[in-house]
Amino acid sequence: MKKHDRNLIIVGVAICLIIAVLAPLIASSNPDGLEKSSEQLGGTESGIYTPPFPDYTIEAFGDSPFAGIAALALGVFIALMLGYGVSYVLKRRKTA
Repeated sequence: MKKHDRNLIIVGVAICLIIAVLAPLIASSNPDGLEKSSEQLGGTESGIYTPPFPDYTIEAFGDSPFAGIAALALGVFIALMLGYGVSYVLKRRKTA
């Protein structure tokens, strides 16, 4: 990996983690338009799909801002690992 690429990845991950830490602290507690419409139509209570992190928190941490920070940091990690896995498969496929 080139030094420039490595530095770009490090800066990108750092920015993602900074956003993950700050987002729960500055986010509005009012629901957005999509969530409000879903509540009005009864879509949140249908039981069709249960998200892994309801309301972007980890239930084990309770109602603290740390629960949102942990959920976002875990989401960043999962997205990075999925991206790395896809790039690894595509790189191996390209060389084969």
